[in-house]
Amino acid sequence: MKKILLSIILLISFSSLLYPCTNLIVTKGASADGSIMVTYAADSYTRYGTLVHYPAARYDNGTMREIRQWGQDKYLGEIPEAACTYNVIGNMNEHQLIIGETTWGGRPECKDPDGIVDYGSLEYICLQRCTTAREAIKLFAELADKYGYASTGETLTFADKNEVWIMEVISRKPDVVNGRNRNKGIVWVAVRVPDGYISAHANCARITTFPLNDPENCMYARDVISHARKIGIYKGSDKDFSFADTYCPLKFSLMRACEGRVWSFFNRYADLDMSAYIDYASGHNPANRMPLYVKPNQKISMQMLADMMRDHYESTPFDMTQDVGAGGNETPYRWKNADWTVDGEEYCNERPICTQQTGFWFVAQARSWLPDEIGGLFWFAVDDAGTSALTPVYASSTKVSWHYALGNGSMVEYSESSMFWLNNRIAQFAYTRYNPIGLEVQKHIRAHEQEMVRKVAECDARALEMMKESKDAVACLTDFSVSQADALFDKWSALDKYLLVKYMDGTVKKQVKEIAGQADPNWNANDAASVAASKGLEVTQFVKNGSVNYIPVSPDWPGYSEKFKRAIVNDTGNHLKKTR
Repeated sequence: MKKILLSIILLISFSSLLYPCTNLIVTKGASADGSIMVTYAADSYTRYGTLVHYPAARYDNGTMREIRQWGQDKYLGEIPEAACTYNVIGNMNEHQLIIGETTWGGRPECKDPDGIVDYGSLEYICLQRCTTAREAIKLFAELADKYGYASTGETLTFADKNEVWIMEVISRKPDVVNGRNRNKGIVWVAVRVPDGYISAHANCARITTFPLNDPENCMYARDVISHARKIGIYKGSDKDFSFADTYCPLKFSLMRACEGRVWSFFNRYADLDMSAYIDYASGHNPANRMPLYVKPNQKISMQMLADMMRDHYESTPFDMTQDVGAGGNETPYRWKNADWTVDGEEYCNERPICTQQTGFWFVAQARSWLPDEIGGLFWFAVDDAGTSALTPVYASSTKVSWHYALGNGSMVEYSESSMFWLNNRIAQFAYTRYNPIGLEVQKHIRAHEQEMVRKVAECDARALEMMKESKDAVACLTDFSVSQADALFDKWSALDKYLLVKYMDGTVKKQVKEIAGQADPNWNANDAASVAASKGLEVTQFVKNGSVNYIPVSPDWPGYSEKFKRAIVNDTGNHLKKTR
């Protein structure tokens, strides 16, 4: 009975964790500027988006570190603290080490109920104690084996300024004798992504077979295969052993909701015909697995990768704006629950990379040609990637903006000065009429991020000169990071007000230049608003009625999409039809 109850509890916990995150990976040779880039979206309906900062520190011998489960704040235990730790900004440290993850759960019997270190705690411990990806992988496994692993199946990205690794882990099946688990720790495998390639993972294990005698490109637990045989889930040869198929057996939802996101990234940027894998991404052919990594069809920039994090399967067979579920304003969002039943048949909504429940997300760049103080660049945003703009933060920064800081609001406490709540205000409004409000927000996002790319280049140059003159470049980089984040908060506060004024009550107010009809082909009707918002100014350039300056001319009424109108006719028949 206890075993049955434990299995039910584990299955419930797995179902609540499934499909929450996405990692996209670009190696040096695949990027436009030669940087290594890793993205991550922390997707959870209970996660409050903040930018964590762990300052570098020294500790006395015997100091203990309290372990609390990441995202839940549940006390798990204590482990000895390191003598010294590195500065960490978000998921990147001062040595340009980056760590991201996605959760896939896996076999419910492979869960240690007494584990002390969870995957989130291990990520930040590794960031505080390690300088390279290989070093971090080994420490992750060492600590999990020593103290017991308190999480389920996980895929992790470990990247530094020279290479990227994908690591997949799951607990050994517990073997409890006299109250002591003799199988404590994890089975795991880690594979290096070759330079010049791109990869991704999204809540589904992706490493299948792997080389057993190539330590330069593959590392693994000594018992990763023998443990599977011991617990009766694998009977084949060592060379045919597939980690993913053994510890994370495929099912429809893992292919459609998880691997589908990887397919979308590859479909846009792989030098490969991804239509050959659409049956797999659709959830119908588990035998047709996609490769772990692919060569790109072009060099990928930071902004291209950021835009990929805003993907809703646009222009693919899974495009979420094209069916009736998009409503009258072509929204690519679908609310929970993702699975639903009609007349006894089960259906599902698509699960794209970009989703409303994101707590925070980032694009991290490790730039090997620059000193570590300058090279580690952490582009960070909170809330939905589709309606939030990235702000650049140098990983050597010694403080973060209060608008993004831990302690400024929570999921149950609104804060006027919180970027998370400000982004949510804009997002909730955009969801009501994605076309046009969401699309306009994205224009402001792209304009802002283009400006930040230019400003980062200028800041890089200043900091390099300061280092040549033995000046404190870190203070300059910190000031830049904080001031730009503060400025974005002010800019977005103006945008929030402007959007409400322009789009209230289902209308679109006319603007001065729209009436003037200027012929400049590069002119955008929202440019004036963008400039004003970027300066923190109130946007007022709406067309007045000609008598007073506080009443506008009649606004436009965009109405609903043609597909939506036809769906209403099909649903109501002649009930709404006008007679002549």
